[in-house]
Amino acid sequence: MKNGIHPEYKKVVFLDSSTGFKFLGGSTKTSDETIEWEDGNTYPVIRVEISSSSHPFYTGKQKADKAGGRVDRFKKKYNLK
Repeated sequence: MKNGIHPEYKKVVFLDSSTGFKFLGGSTKTSDETIEWEDGNTYPVIRVEISSSSHPFYTGKQKADKAGGRVDRFKKKYNLK
């Protein structure tokens, strides 16, 4: 890799705005806002709108599509059996 052309990869805390869930991960994105993590170090905070704590798939609130495939939709549309 060429030196000096890649952004700096560092640890950041991702904060779910809707639930307050926080997790530590790596990113090239940075922020002026910081937070002290459980290990005693201070990390930049990246606010996210959705995470595994609030996503319907992971929380079990996702609605299943029961319409079926193309054939089932065609039969339903034209009232076939």
